[in-house]
Amino acid sequence: MTLSRPQAGFTLLEIIVAVAVFAVMAAMAYGGLNTVLDTRARAMDHNQRTADIQIAVSHLSRDLEQFATRGIRDQFGDRQAAFIADPRHRYPLEFTRHGWRNPLEARRSTLQRVAWQLEDNTLTRYYWRHLDRADGAEPLRQPLLEAVDEIRLRFLDATMEWHEQWPPVNMPPEREGHSPVAVEFVLELEDRGRVRRLINLPGGR
Repeated sequence: MTLSRPQAGFTLLEIIVAVAVFAVMAAMAYGGLNTVLDTRARAMDHNQRTADIQIAVSHLSRDLEQFATRGIRDQFGDRQAAFIADPRHRYPLEFTRHGWRNPLEARRSTLQRVAWQLEDNTLTRYYWRHLDRADGAEPLRQPLLEAVDEIRLRFLDATMEWHEQWPPVNMPPEREGHSPVAVEFVLELEDRGRVRRLINLPGGR
């Protein structure tokens, strides 16, 4: 009579050790994957923030670079200068610009009246459909950049003197109606510090 050999297999202790090793490896793999995903999310947020800053700065710079020396009439019929910058006004920066594209050939001017304002820490652009406003005309609103602590502006005149508003308080009568020759704007961002740009205005005098 021959005795059968016992079948080979894993002991309970071996199974417990294998499960424990697998659990440790799985935890390490999950931690590594979570770190990779978290790093990727932060990188995407950083890249998106950078893109938002570039778009807002480019938009404001382009508006200024296409400045047009064309005044308007407001909703009350009063004449307004081509360029106005006064923190006491509803819109601290307001001016006329060239280059409003018209691919559909609508019956409107290619000049555009725009305004910029910081509201609730968001840099916002406004524009009107028509230069000379009808009674009750309201601008369209474009929020462009969040987390902005402050925007500072100053304006260079033809004598190379800087001013905090335009027209300057003590502008000589013979220079009334003139525009600045350059504008400097500084954005103080909550997370990226300071962004500064100096823009020459075409037609400034």
